[in-house]
Amino acid sequence: MSDLSALAPDAPQTNGHTPPKPTILLIHGLWMTGLCWEHWITFFASHGYTAISPSWPGFGDRSPSEIRSDPKALEGLTIHAVVDHYIKIITSLPSPPILMGHSFGGLFVQILLSKGYGVAGVGISPAQPSGVLALKLSTVKASFGVLGNPFTYNKAVPFTESQFHYAFGNALDKEQSKVLWERYSVPAAAHILWQGALGAFGGGDGAVDWRKKDRAPLLLIAGTNDHVVPREVVEAEKKHYGGPAVVELKIFEGRTHGIVNQEGWEEVAAFALKWVQEKANV
Repeated sequence: MSDLSALAPDAPQTNGHTPPKPTILLIHGLWMTGLCWEHWITFFASHGYTAISPSWPGFGDRSPSEIRSDPKALEGLTIHAVVDHYIKIITSLPSPPILMGHSFGGLFVQILLSKGYGVAGVGISPAQPSGVLALKLSTVKASFGVLGNPFTYNKAVPFTESQFHYAFGNALDKEQSKVLWERYSVPAAAHILWQGALGAFGGGDGAVDWRKKDRAPLLLIAGTNDHVVPREVVEAEKKHYGGPAVVELKIFEGRTHGIVNQEGWEEVAAFALKWVQEKANV
């Protein structure tokens, strides 16, 4: 566990009272559900924050094994539908939240900030917004089960133990990876992955306002051993941003696409929270 003694700066005062801390909204990515954030919710609670991790629309409160048995809700799911789902959640909260997302969840954070939602955002191994043409061979291999077959366009595509091991568990042995596959993984909502791939050429639901002047602070996080969203992709995202709004990049050595729930996740969570506290004063 990292030394977290410097995590909580003096909170701002309002008329002699400490204002309530904003909710932290955690957004999962492809092949996952909100369960992937279970440790982060406990971690943030220990620092006085309420964190929530609602899954994508149609998932409900079903477990990953239940979704694997009946993945129909993933069929035809779009980026627009998922973003709209989270906008409804955000507008139901008492105050603007801190947004943190992993993989496609990191893309959704960028889209939401671009639309003016959130007091700060963190994209962890974030899928790239439209117009970022940065493709690595490891990404192609990790997503080939979907993108290698055009007939998957509106399907829910199974994610095998072997595919999970390459994409998320490449720092683990097969047995360790299998444990995480069983607990967290679900089939791919293929339409969203297709939108992300085709969006590399610009436009579509994955677009952001790169030069939005009043965008809330944004932190992008990459891992050096990520097969799905390699650090070079996240670095390319960072370079697309311009204007006065704060955008920073943090790279964690040795981390894979399983960065949010594998060894060392505490260091990532602590860094993200401290960064948000400093940049957004929350």
